[in-house]
Amino acid sequence: MDNTNRFTLMIDALTELAKEEQANHASHKPETGLPTLSTILADITPLPDEALFLGLAEDGLPVLLNLYDPIPGPILIVGDQACGKTALLQTIARAVELLHSPSDVQYCIVTSYPNEWINFQDRESNIGIYTTQDNGAQELIQSLVEWAHKNKDDDRTFLLLLDDLEFLTKLDQQTEQSLRWLLLRGTSRRIWPIVTLNASRAQNIETWLGFFRTRLFGNIQNLQDTHLVANASNEILSTLAAGSQFAMREGQNWLKFLSPAID
Repeated sequence: MDNTNRFTLMIDALTELAKEEQANHASHKPETGLPTLSTILADITPLPDEALFLGLAEDGLPVLLNLYDPIPGPILIVGDQACGKTALLQTIARAVELLHSPSDVQYCIVTSYPNEWINFQDRESNIGIYTTQDNGAQELIQSLVEWAHKNKDDDRTFLLLLDDLEFLTKLDQQTEQSLRWLLLRGTSRRIWPIVTLNASRAQNIETWLGFFRTRLFGNIQNLQDTHLVANASNEILSTLAAGSQFAMREGQNWLKFLSPAID
């Protein structure tokens, strides 16, 4: 069986399981039958130095971001609660560790739930895990802006993994302006904000959505939420398998992809 058929069947099976879970009002959890990240990377490597792995498309090809091309801008991962937003962030972080030297690409994490990231502590590619409740996260944002201004000839890339965009409501005015600068200019200085957002909370920070041209969508059941975050009331997002499947816009079409299990 070729890759296209194999991964199409996997998507179909996961979608049916997601529908059954929704009907039974069960909590959504990633399926253990997902292909593992290390298995997928073994099949698709070597990749270009500038490639950031995001997931695996239905045709068996990797979904990649070019870290040397700032045009896509910061990335927003948006979906319902428990759709797998944090898991996707963690997959991206682990892929960085497996594919890139720490001297080339590193990441930092801002989260309200640092215990979810305990397996990423003391990793050479990880420059820190910061909680949204203390001043460390705000100091991190300020430091990234200062680094961007002072080290224009530095070829390193940094991923700012911000798990919940609503964190910005807790920022002081100076740090909020710094975060705005990172969202507007960061990718041109090799600083990539990759940010999650609960779709049901998007209306609370609607003015910030315009910073994100590139959006990865998880399962969203409410069509009003879909319209707000995707500029379209498209039911395709409600069919995504929660915990494992995402979609992104490609012109008028949708590209579905899997977020593999971390092993």
